[in-house]
Amino acid sequence: MPERPRSRTRSGSDDGRQRFFSPCPRGLEEVLRAELEALGAFELDPRDGGVGFAGDFELCYAVNLRSRIASRVLWRLAHGPYRNEDDVYRAVAALPWREHFAPERTIRVNVSASGSPLKSLDFATLRIKDAVCDRFRADSGRRPSVDTANPDVRIHAYFDATTLSLYLDTSGEPLFKRGLRAAAGEAPLRENLAAGVLYLAGWAPGTPLLDPMCGGGTFLVEAAETALRRAPGSRRGFAFEKLRNFDAARWAALRGQAQAAELPPQPLPIFGSDLYGNALKLARDNLARAGLESVVRLKQANALEVSAPAAAGVLVMNPPYGVRLGEQQALADLYPRLGDALKQRFAGWRASIFTADLRLPKLIGLKPARRIPLYNGALDCRLYVFELVAGSMRDGKHSKL
Repeated sequence: MPERPRSRTRSGSDDGRQRFFSPCPRGLEEVLRAELEALGAFELDPRDGGVGFAGDFELCYAVNLRSRIASRVLWRLAHGPYRNEDDVYRAVAALPWREHFAPERTIRVNVSASGSPLKSLDFATLRIKDAVCDRFRADSGRRPSVDTANPDVRIHAYFDATTLSLYLDTSGEPLFKRGLRAAAGEAPLRENLAAGVLYLAGWAPGTPLLDPMCGGGTFLVEAAETALRRAPGSRRGFAFEKLRNFDAARWAALRGQAQAAELPPQPLPIFGSDLYGNALKLARDNLARAGLESVVRLKQANALEVSAPAAAGVLVMNPPYGVRLGEQQALADLYPRLGDALKQRFAGWRASIFTADLRLPKLIGLKPARRIPLYNGALDCRLYVFELVAGSMRDGKHSKL
């Protein structure tokens, strides 16, 4: 990728280089790292739950616009040692907040920590808010108001045992909120986690895709948007538009380039089905909201009876997992039948099953080629990948990667 011209910013170096951190669903750090590298980020630093990187503000805009995996893009303002709440107050009050946003903007402070000696994160949150407001009052005689529900500016602080990192959130609403979903349904899968599952499952545009338990259709929408080259952030707003250094012309050019690269809606080899009519209606509503009703093919069908829509492809599903005893037994009865259906109907396909039920490999009777740890929020999950070949046996002797 050719290097873009770099601008000078008030709080960065002369070449406009800034430090950022993008959180993502745990388990997708390497997927996000590769995505950021493709977008032109450098000094990439994968960590548990996200990736640090460097770049200019055009890159910040581009990641917000194009990333399917990141949850946010956080701009680092300060990074240094602390010992107590007074150190935190002084570090925050030393920053030129008036250069970053106007006092008319509302704010919210979010704090997280790992191994911090601070006794109360609530008190630390209060001290950060006080430091920001006191600095504004000293510089301009005015101070921002707090809005915890819908703030203009989100300030994020992270404490480890010795170091405070302070960020401004350039995204606003989380990036998995594409502005497309009409309704979520029960226990929805977040869009960036769905995008990561599709990547790890080995799906790529042009490859037939089937979700036989599609629910609200999150996998289907993400796949169709990807195949049509739609930037996930092209139809929503961002918090960076409310910062003083916002370059409206550069942002308009980036968004215009992204929209010009989109393909027109057309039928794609993307298929979804569900046993329940209400789930299928939800999927149709979500596809229609995204303008994809003519792109994806849906039908009501039992996952145990649906046939492969092509000779080869990728099957991906997120089956329900049981919480109550009766539900757990129902799933234990389902998994062997599901294994039989995959073996009999989907030879030549790769099947990827994302679940929090770690009993699945034993009960489904097929040997997974890969077991990929992922998290759905705090929930420990796995993506099990099965390579299905003609005549594959339930003991896995004839299954291979």
